[in-house]
Amino acid sequence: MMNTLVIYDSEYGNTQQIAQAIAEAFKEHGSVQLIAATEASMPSLQGVDLLVIGGPTQAHGLSPTLHTLLDKLPDQLLHGLPVASFDTRFRMAAVISGSAGRAIAHKLEREKAKLLVPAKSFFVTSREGPLEEGELENAARWVKTIMERYQVYRHQHATT
Repeated sequence: MMNTLVIYDSEYGNTQQIAQAIAEAFKEHGSVQLIAATEASMPSLQGVDLLVIGGPTQAHGLSPTLHTLLDKLPDQLLHGLPVASFDTRFRMAAVISGSAGRAIAHKLEREKAKLLVPAKSFFVTSREGPLEEGELENAARWVKTIMERYQVYRHQHATT
């Protein structure tokens, strides 16, 4: 049985809605724990098969809460752990808006975690939201893509 941990930061509730949709979609594949970054001072990665982290894009990158959380994650437990990252941001080129998801992915890869899919952005209509139409459904579809990659990753590592 797969054990997924979803950690998110959310200022106006938009990223929380995406994280909840992601967690709900993962329930089909096993047990899921959904934790707000503010409550995850030192999240345990023991027994976690897949880690998903997301947050709002702030000042072209991570929120202070996510930055602190990522710095506290135990490097040795991240090594080889399948991960995915996401963010919420305005719909514009990431080079202009920045991307918390990409910053998360970069940090996790530096710690030798296995990024299964490129960072995913979900879009808001204004600073405080709401989410653009269809983004919750996009989150559920994204989970399917993650699971396809996860199955390939598990198969490759089971045969080596």
